[in-house]
Amino acid sequence: MSAERKQPQYDVIVVGSGFGGLYLLHELRKRNLKCLVIDEAADIGGVWYWNRYPGARVDTKVPLYEYSNESLWKDWVWSQKYPGVEEIRRYFAHVESKLDLKKDIQFNTRVASAKYDDIDKAWTVSAQAGKKWTARYFILATGFAARPFTPKFKNLSSFAGPCFHTSRWPEDLETQSCQGLRVGVVGNGSSGLQVIQEIAPLVKEMVVFQRSPTYALPMRQRPLTDSEQDKSRYPSLYELRKHTFAGLDTEFNMEAAAKLTPEERRAFFERVWADGGLSFWLGTYRDVIMDKDINLEAYNFWRTKVLPRVKDAKKAELLAPATPPYFFGTKRATLEQRYYEVYNQDNVTLIDARNNPIAEVKPKGVLTGDGQFYELDMLVLATGFDSVTGGILSIDIRGRGGTSLQDKWSKGSRTYQGLMTSGFPNMFFLYGPQGPTSFCNGPTCAEVQGDWIVQTLVYLRENSREEIEPKVEAEAFWTALVNQIGDATLLPETKSEYMGTNIPGKPKEMLNYLGGLTDYIKRITSTVALGYPDHYVS
Repeated sequence: MSAERKQPQYDVIVVGSGFGGLYLLHELRKRNLKCLVIDEAADIGGVWYWNRYPGARVDTKVPLYEYSNESLWKDWVWSQKYPGVEEIRRYFAHVESKLDLKKDIQFNTRVASAKYDDIDKAWTVSAQAGKKWTARYFILATGFAARPFTPKFKNLSSFAGPCFHTSRWPEDLETQSCQGLRVGVVGNGSSGLQVIQEIAPLVKEMVVFQRSPTYALPMRQRPLTDSEQDKSRYPSLYELRKHTFAGLDTEFNMEAAAKLTPEERRAFFERVWADGGLSFWLGTYRDVIMDKDINLEAYNFWRTKVLPRVKDAKKAELLAPATPPYFFGTKRATLEQRYYEVYNQDNVTLIDARNNPIAEVKPKGVLTGDGQFYELDMLVLATGFDSVTGGILSIDIRGRGGTSLQDKWSKGSRTYQGLMTSGFPNMFFLYGPQGPTSFCNGPTCAEVQGDWIVQTLVYLRENSREEIEPKVEAEAFWTALVNQIGDATLLPETKSEYMGTNIPGKPKEMLNYLGGLTDYIKRITSTVALGYPDHYVS
């Protein structure tokens, strides 16, 4: 190294202390790499720090939704099949008690920019408050839901009562505080649904503004006993989740559904429906996401399960329309416990916000397009996220020669294997664009992609290399592959966070790799085994 070169303060800087960031910190420290994790939050947990709204809980059953590290699971017991946010936070506290991670985490710090120095071959990471750090490697573990999206409703800021996005629910606003209030909820995706079914029995009035119905599936929630959590099967379970499409313990049915009789398909649908959870989404026929006729059949089956639960015919038609407004499975699946029964309550009003949108927000409520005014004390915005790329692009990232990542991705993200992007040496991301991300169990994805990053950094150190960057042609191949696989499905025909089309002005693109986790692992591990032929390593 020449005398002019400056030695960076850290080997690695990681942004984010959710499942991915914590996994990387632990694994990199074990290999004697000096690390710093930076997080805007005041504590670890990532999305589970921010998600404190009433009813917040995971939609992946345990023990799938946890680390595969034996030192963590051997003496940890869950109370429910689908834990709520408080229990998940206790789990993260348990992780901290075992791994002592916080000593290398800078909390309450928002990263504003990151710039690569071509001479020093290092990244300078700057906080919004002005503090700076340098590192050889820069890793973004910001997660797929780091940037909340709030529509530009007219005069939204004029609302006099509490008004917030679900992911920014005030820490001092307890569930019981909603009692007796008139509450408006805009949106009914995962967080909206959970808030609605949790506080509807408490509030004086609830008005739900629904643009599109959510195709909610039965959670089948229940308590778990200690005896049910047989630790002897955990190692094989964690190995199994690396061999399924979504990093779970279920798999798509690969039979050609169209060749089966309607009776056979119905019987199969009944079985996966009875399983509950995500089975009717990620454990159904693969053809459901590819064949319009089979998709419609799945939708109609789902509809027969919902309609008997809603007494009012007009509400039922809004919640489960005779003609599906979008293809089944092309938006994020939601899990419910009593969501549809909520609409049988006299204090709950359902607004068709697609045909009768919010026209204006006023200090005391909301005015809809038909001139109706709804008096409200609190307004909850369950309006989704600038998914996958939003958290990354909220940082001003400059690569080789000062190239802006925002400019590079202005017409769509380009990566190699969803882990790196050309022109930005020594920068990695996990749970980001063109990886399995939104179609993969979070802890599984964190470990799979985290292992690749760790192996790569160790390879560079052992081979006395300082830089790694994917080749442009490899990146072009991967981007084409992601789109080719995605275009074979029905996802591009639906406006959703999977395509980026839920955000005005965001380019329409296939944000996730839909080849399945098993195939993905084969591809990224072969890259390591072959010595990074699709990267420049120097």
